[in-house]
Amino acid sequence: MNLFMQTAIALATENVRSGAGGPFGAVVVKDGAIIATAANAVTATNDPTAHAEILAVRKACQALNHYQLDGCEIYTSCEPCPMCLGAIYWARPTVVYYANTRAEAAEAGFDDSFIYEQVPLAPHQRELRMIHLPHDEALDSFLKWRASQSRISY
Repeated sequence: MNLFMQTAIALATENVRSGAGGPFGAVVVKDGAIIATAANAVTATNDPTAHAEILAVRKACQALNHYQLDGCEIYTSCEPCPMCLGAIYWARPTVVYYANTRAEAAEAGFDDSFIYEQVPLAPHQRELRMIHLPHDEALDSFLKWRASQSRISY
């Protein structure tokens, strides 16, 4: 097994053994070197976004002093959930390697199928009530962004 995947799995296993959080670990690699690691910290921090992949992406971006992970690889102990997948797409790494599948995660009690089913629905069709409140000032912020000479596109 790949050393980087072994590290991600070891982080997940140690997280469970120590009681620190869920069975998830992630590693970000650039040019053959680990630049960031993280384990799930949802319950330890009372933060539902503190998934291993999210935390590893944050640490890697800080280490690179950049908001994208160009040329990086992510190794994660499990197929990323919808939230993590979105963050990973925004970070733009070259590749993601994962060990456990979403089906195996569901069997362990981490079933994200409901979210996968909800995402493609129109907002008014989702189980979570979503109400559009259009406002000119909100649209104006987009117009100002498009006209800004100092904007950094991402």
